[in-house]
Amino acid sequence: MDRILIGAGNRPVHLLARYGNRHGLIAGATGTGKTISLLVLAEGFSRMGVPVFMADVKGDVAGLAMPGTASEKLRERAARIGVEGYANEASPVVFWDLFGAAGHPVRATVSEIGPSLLARILELSDTQAGVLEIVFRLADDQGLLLLDLDDLRALLAFTANNRQQISTRYGLVSTQSVAAIQRALLSLEREGGAAFFGEPALDLNDLLRTDLGGRGVISILSADQLILKPRLYASVLLWLLSELFEQLPEVGDLDRPRLVFFFDEAHLLFADAPPVLRQRVEQVVRLIRSKGVGVYFCSQFPDDLPAEILGQMGNRIQHALRAYTPRDQKAVKTAAETFAANPELDVAQAIAQMEVGEALVSTLQEKGVPLPVERALICPPRCRMGAITPEERTTVRGRSPLGAKYDTPVNRESAYEILNRRTLERTPADTAAGQPETGKPAATGGGVLDELLWGSKRRQGMVETLAKQAVRTIGSQVGRQIVRGILGSILGRR
Repeated sequence: MDRILIGAGNRPVHLLARYGNRHGLIAGATGTGKTISLLVLAEGFSRMGVPVFMADVKGDVAGLAMPGTASEKLRERAARIGVEGYANEASPVVFWDLFGAAGHPVRATVSEIGPSLLARILELSDTQAGVLEIVFRLADDQGLLLLDLDDLRALLAFTANNRQQISTRYGLVSTQSVAAIQRALLSLEREGGAAFFGEPALDLNDLLRTDLGGRGVISILSADQLILKPRLYASVLLWLLSELFEQLPEVGDLDRPRLVFFFDEAHLLFADAPPVLRQRVEQVVRLIRSKGVGVYFCSQFPDDLPAEILGQMGNRIQHALRAYTPRDQKAVKTAAETFAANPELDVAQAIAQMEVGEALVSTLQEKGVPLPVERALICPPRCRMGAITPEERTTVRGRSPLGAKYDTPVNRESAYEILNRRTLERTPADTAAGQPETGKPAATGGGVLDELLWGSKRRQGMVETLAKQAVRTIGSQVGRQIVRGILGSILGRR
């Protein structure tokens, strides 16, 4: 199988396997059939042995795991388009979930995410992002592993307590910036984002799997809750894409892609994105093709993507757009101008008039030449066109061989444990003849509580503070009267 039948108009429209890594765009207004096109492409790539990764924003992509329901209407549509051997069937699916509820947990370490992407997740200012860069550099120099948010918080506290020395070496660190980062971490944790950071981290090889029959496994990320946190959603998918770009070897042009990555609600990636991030996305999209990965963006309007990225999309499926507003009219014009011209078709008029299940399609054909845009009926998918039940999801998840690897979290020694242990350790200079530090009992495992009560080299503790206050009280007139009263009671006199 070297091609995917997308649909047919005056002629069948195929996506050739050898050009599957030339990226693509699926666009159209809500309710015009974009999800059906996603299902058809995902099934087609899976049947040719190509693994697929996609996010399930609305919950209906999960229907890939179940066979569809036969109907006379679907059989007639398949026959009209020319689908050979059409039959309802499920695809091999593995469910993932950032929060671990609807699939295997997706985790990454704080170090893997890096300061730039983490600053975007936390919505930090430029100054705060600079302090975060210093914290990551400090972790590298100190040999401290940053695995989860506990590690990052511990290192932020260490940075605040030693900000003068750190500022001298790395650059200015203010307590206000550190406090702002700590507050952002609390907000992220409150939203459930802390579940994303930790181990075991996702092994990208588990996204490149095929089943025993040679079909590509479709990895579906449950995103119905994640999409409520747009920056976290976009950052997680961008991290996955960046990791694929950095870890996969160069393979050039293959007969078929190694992986196809669908990025739904793509406008969230570019909304309010700083120039540095947009340049990073452009670089990844431009070069990841040579790693054998095809990236397919899905959004309502073509101009949701920057022009420099839109120009990389060789395969395009455009569903209907309703030109009700000036914004819609501009989007229709942009979409019409991005297709290879077809003298037999008024593209702008067709975009506004197409029915649900129709689309304008243009794909790369032999020698990479774009097919003149064709108005086509989209093929019916073989899977269920709708959501699945929780019981069906549990059954599919129970058959997955990855549960033993990812479902149980692991917490090994990292920055949090190391810095906490340093707090508890006594230095030889402060200890004489095996005795505890002056004015401080031996460590009892209290950590921060011990430092609060007994103090440290930099600050006095509560016990020392109270002792000094008592001395000052005794030195006062009232203090002397109290002492005399106590001594009188001891000696038996008033």
